Amino acid sequence: MRLVVLISGNGSNLQAILDAIQARHLKAEVVAVVSNRRNAYGLERAKNSGIESVYFPYKPYKDEGKSREEYDADLADKVAKYEPDLIVLAGWMHILSPAFLDHFPQKVINLHPALPGQFDGINAIERAYEAYQRGEIDHSGIMVHYAIPEVDAGDVIIQVHIPILKKDTLADFENRMHENEHKLLVQAIALLADDLS
Repeated sequence: MRLVVLISGNGSNLQAILDAIQARHLKAEVVAVVSNRRNAYGLERAKNSGIESVYFPYKPYKDEGKSREEYDADLADKVAKYEPDLIVLAGWMHILSPAFLDHFPQKVINLHPALPGQFDGINAIERAYEAYQRGEIDHSGIMVHYAIPEVDAGDVIIQVHIPILKKDTLADFENRMHENEHKLLVQAIALLADDLS
C-alpha cells in the first residue's frame, strides 16, 4: 500500500507509521510526506528515512488573493503524482475542501483525538479534559475516519475509548491519548491495507 502522509508538526504519528513498517507490522510504504509548515519536524523525520518530503504552504496563495480551493486543487495534483493508495492526515492542520478530496474518494483518512460527534476541530484533548473537570464526561477517545469536507465527521474506520482518571493532569491524559493515537492510526492503515490486498 502506497501512503502519502500529510503533516503540519512534529510528525510523531508519521514516526509510528514508519516504525510499524520497519517492524513489518504494516504492509505499506510511505512514498512522500507533505507539510504546509516549513519548520515541521516531521519533514526531518521523512528526510532521515529517505522519504521524499514536500513543503507546500498555503500562505503564498493567501497573499496572492487565491482561494483555498485553488491551493487544494494544486495540492491534489502534487499528491496524485505519487499514485497513493491512501492519504493519511496525521496532524495536518488545514481543512481540505472538495477541490482536494474529490480527487481521492475514500482514500483520505484522518486521525482525530475524540469520539464521533464530540469535540470536533482543534484542541479536542483539552476540551475533553475540561468537560471531565465539569463532570460532563468520564472518558474520551480517538477515532480514525474518512475525511470529508465537514470537519471530523466522515465515516469512522476504527475508534477506541480512553478513560480520564481522577489523578490525571492534562499532561497525563494527553500522553495517554498520544500513545493510543499512534497505535490506532497504525491499526486503521493495517485494516485498509488488508482490504486492498
